[in-house]
Amino acid sequence: MASSPATTTPTNTNTLQDRVAIVTGASRGIGRAIALHLASLGAKLVINYTSPSSKTHADQLVSQINSTTTTTTTPRAIAIQADVSDKFQVKSLFNIAEQTFNTQPHIVVTSADVLDPKYSSLFDIEAADFDRIFSVNTRGTFLCIKEASKRITRGGGGRIVTMSSSTVASLKVNKGAYTASKAAVEIMTKILAKELKGSGITVNAVAPGPIATEMFFDGKSEEMVKKVVDDCPLGRLGKVEDVAPIVGFLASDAGEWVNGQVIRVNGGYV
Repeated sequence: MASSPATTTPTNTNTLQDRVAIVTGASRGIGRAIALHLASLGAKLVINYTSPSSKTHADQLVSQINSTTTTTTTPRAIAIQADVSDKFQVKSLFNIAEQTFNTQPHIVVTSADVLDPKYSSLFDIEAADFDRIFSVNTRGTFLCIKEASKRITRGGGGRIVTMSSSTVASLKVNKGAYTASKAAVEIMTKILAKELKGSGITVNAVAPGPIATEMFFDGKSEEMVKKVVDDCPLGRLGKVEDVAPIVGFLASDAGEWVNGQVIRVNGGYV
């Protein structure tokens, strides 16, 4: 009998009880699923979003998480607008998180990213689009993990999880800038794990394959989507629920012995 797809329902709902998690790019897609899953494990959430157009989605997510708490004085989740490519806004993001929950963050997940919607080849992509991709995906991750390295709780239980992409392994055409930006994320992840030796903080990357999100479908024809599905050994697109539990595991005590690794969550798609 075929096994059912992974869900965000945990076997232990208290594995991250009262730990504070900052999730960037959490208003939609994979980031949103990660935030919900960490909340289901007991974490308190800082929902980061960049664009004012994402405020409604972020507020709805915060309301959904806070609706599960019986405490009226302190929220379990807050939403903070911050451009992750701006170092001052990143510092402010961490400051507000600490002030709200009166503690340093325990978990930081960098899921904010952008993809060139035109899927341009390297010799066609505009320099401005190239810069934007690297500004959010690479610089944004750098600024967030740099701040996390200074702020996150030390001595055990501190977790940094970056988001890469399985395109780094598959090297698909017309995604050169995006893939390069994520390759840099993987390198930074592996090196930071070594540089934080003795801190008790683990640093890992999760690299999803094709996931059925707005970002994935943007600019793709039905034929393009079908080709991706046909190329996957499991015969389907990934779901955000396939990714979130992996992040939850890495953020938990059970994931302590996994450090400096890139986990490709792609159903075998290469």
